[in-house]
Amino acid sequence: MGLRERGRFYGQNPIGFVLLSGLVFFAWGEIYSLFPTTCTDCFGVKYATTNAGLLYTAKGTAALLVPLANVLVAATGGWKSAFIIASVLNLIAALMALVVLKPMRSKMMSETYSSPVTTIRRAA
Repeated sequence: MGLRERGRFYGQNPIGFVLLSGLVFFAWGEIYSLFPTTCTDCFGVKYATTNAGLLYTAKGTAALLVPLANVLVAATGGWKSAFIIASVLNLIAALMALVVLKPMRSKMMSETYSSPVTTIRRAA
């Protein structure tokens, strides 16, 4: 069965759709447990819930960009420009993580592990 036949099979078969969507959500489900933990590791525990809430708000705000992508697709006649813009934004986010987040996290980690209270807690 070729790729085109598989696409027709899963596009027309409700059981195939349920199985594949379950597989996709199984693979993407880890972000709901890893986002708050990673956020707390990067920014500390003082504002952990606020920062985690902002992460989820950002996901919702990004969902509002979907209609803009649809307008772009309708104007250009294809998805290529939408994917190029998304790729550029992902590259900007990756560069910001290296240039902004990494030094900030290093500074926070050095301050956290250099205080005497942390040393006492670590030894206990």
